[in-house]
Amino acid sequence: MAKNLVIVESPAKAKTLSKYLGRNYTVKASVGHVIDLPKSKLGVDIENDFAPEYTVIRGKSKVIAELKKAAKGKENIYLAPDPDREGEAIAWHIAHKLNGDKGTKIKRVLFNEITKKAVQEAIQHPTEIDQNRFEAQQTRRILDRLVGYQISPLLWDKVRRGLSAGRVQSVAVKIVCDREREIRAFQKKEYWSITAQLEGGSPPPFAARLLKIGDHKLDPEKLRIEDQASAQGIVEKLRERQFKVTKVDRKERRRFPTPPFITSRLQQEASRKLGYTPSRTMRIAQRLYEGIELGAEGPVGLITYMRTDSVRISPEAIEGVRAFIDERFGKDYVPPEPVAYKTKKGAQDAHEAIRPTSLERPPDSVQGFLSKEEIAVYSLIWNRFVASQMTPAVFDQTSVDIEAGDMMFRATGQIMKFDGFIRVYTEGVDDEKAADDDKDRKLPPLSENEVLKLLELQPEQHFTQPPPRYSQATLIKELEELGIGRPSTYASIMSTIISKEYVSEENKRLHATELGFLVSDLLTEAFPDLMNVEFTASMENTLDAIEEGKQPWLDALRSFYGPFSQDLAKAGQHMRDVKREGQPTDIECPKCKSPMVVKWGRAGEFLGCSAYPECKTTTNFKRDEDGSIVPVAEEAIDEVCEKCGSAMKMRFGRYGKFLGCTAYPECKNVRSLNRPVPTGVACPDCKEGEIFEKKSRGGKIFYSCGRYPDCRFATWERPVPDPCPLCAAPFVVEKTTKRLGTVRRCLSEGCEYKETVEEAEAV
Repeated sequence: MAKNLVIVESPAKAKTLSKYLGRNYTVKASVGHVIDLPKSKLGVDIENDFAPEYTVIRGKSKVIAELKKAAKGKENIYLAPDPDREGEAIAWHIAHKLNGDKGTKIKRVLFNEITKKAVQEAIQHPTEIDQNRFEAQQTRRILDRLVGYQISPLLWDKVRRGLSAGRVQSVAVKIVCDREREIRAFQKKEYWSITAQLEGGSPPPFAARLLKIGDHKLDPEKLRIEDQASAQGIVEKLRERQFKVTKVDRKERRRFPTPPFITSRLQQEASRKLGYTPSRTMRIAQRLYEGIELGAEGPVGLITYMRTDSVRISPEAIEGVRAFIDERFGKDYVPPEPVAYKTKKGAQDAHEAIRPTSLERPPDSVQGFLSKEEIAVYSLIWNRFVASQMTPAVFDQTSVDIEAGDMMFRATGQIMKFDGFIRVYTEGVDDEKAADDDKDRKLPPLSENEVLKLLELQPEQHFTQPPPRYSQATLIKELEELGIGRPSTYASIMSTIISKEYVSEENKRLHATELGFLVSDLLTEAFPDLMNVEFTASMENTLDAIEEGKQPWLDALRSFYGPFSQDLAKAGQHMRDVKREGQPTDIECPKCKSPMVVKWGRAGEFLGCSAYPECKTTTNFKRDEDGSIVPVAEEAIDEVCEKCGSAMKMRFGRYGKFLGCTAYPECKNVRSLNRPVPTGVACPDCKEGEIFEKKSRGGKIFYSCGRYPDCRFATWERPVPDPCPLCAAPFVVEKTTKRLGTVRRCLSEGCEYKETVEEAEAV
């Protein structure tokens, strides 16, 4: 009989560890948290020093019973959840549930990577549960509960049911809204550039761009050629002038590799190069970390822990990758000394950067065992890590200044002399224009005072551009730079703000919705500290200080809750009652001439008469690019309401056009135009597509894979991107009925998870 018990989070990790530990160890999975705050109430005793009211998660009593049974008679129990705050909390709660057997030694073990060497070494050097790290997690959980469960009901009452607020998510929405306002307020300006095609004494011809007029450098925002007439006037002057080289600057430029991945950078690069959402990237990385079946070799953890903000690499890994580079590419690609990267201030340095666990498993050697998305992410991690320890790329860069009277042109070019790390990997860019700077451009041999031949002058019109909308990747980058959130939270923040309809995603860019603007403005006015970027970042620093043992956790909660409770009380009395008053507009009701107001219905925004209920006029509207409201003429629809027999009309909602009953609000029937709506959940069958909400010919909602007909996965129940608490399946499904309410269950064969979800839960 095994003398030792090891408890991990997931069944996949349990399977991998069992292979490495042998018959003297039993490995069990808790399948995530077993204890948490209750869903049905606040669960925090504010009057009693914020004491948390922990309860066993529904469906986890069976798991705890199995863990207790497995623990009986064991000499040692090793708690091995993930090496972060959430993992520490899981270990802490399990330890307290198993503490009945006083003779059993309960230890904590940490795996930065799941390899035989790392696992056995961790077991040989166990530690104690880190009380400070647990208290940091507990503080974060209580803070988020206080914010979510006390502000969300306020939004339900003032705006509409189902909304939520969050300590970090609400600030993320505000950042998107602020950018959207910048875009709407932006006034584009016309400007012109002038390019000269020139020829020297030696080929080839080359292009030079007008840089200065007199002593003033051209700039689209300050000094610019404003219109075509001005540009044409300059061109006419230049035709009569001599073009002469005044300066030739040749220098060697080195381009250095980027550091190995941290969590946020992996999410950004997977978005740029693979088109994956952060949540999808993290699901894939989790599988690579916990173990992939490699044929006869069994399950193997292919990457180190994927939630980290440190670029540190172990000396053994650096030594191994330098030897690999030497063998694969030659000595010229190995720097004289290992490349050292500096971890940003405030980062947690407990874990290494994300890297392969073994350089003996290059992507091509494991490709046959990995899915398409797994090999794509693994290749990114592999190539980035190898390139991070390679020599710089070397370019010969030339800059030539050319005088034409009082005007100065400049031509630049570069030639790669040595590819260095670029042979393996180059980082993607968010701005496509930036990529053009990397293209090789060769200039002919030129010398100072050389007179050039003018071949052509090309004036070109441009317009200044507003700041770009965030993508999920660039929003994560912004949050990271502002010090908001942590590696483990970014993916869930993106999913939440989209699923709550505060933000919509179009062509992979995030657009603030009017609901997002409304909620963000209401919260900013009522909770100025909570919505302040610096305040939110300081809270992250406070959590770090608790983890480092530098600050008592209760002091942090008391400091936060005093001002917050005062703001909460004021908001209950003074926050705008949008649900009842609507947003006023300057548009007149076509029937009674009263002002129309924007209201929020079940299917989105609409214009309603402010004289309701005396006047029940409603109409659709759209918003211009600057956000102004424009009524939309109703389209003639030859459809009748199947509920009351009234005519249906075309309306606009959060997913675009839909059909609504003209008898609204007496009849609130709506009908989709059958446009698929993304759910953010990956298909469990093909593991490549996303599940979409669709409507059958009979008007019934169902959910199916977006890769249909190649993949035929379908279900009548709504997928929810929460892992199953029993079997760790990546999502569960839910169905709402009048008799049972909202019930969640798992689709995995043999899994018995099923629970009723309380309506009061807030995210």
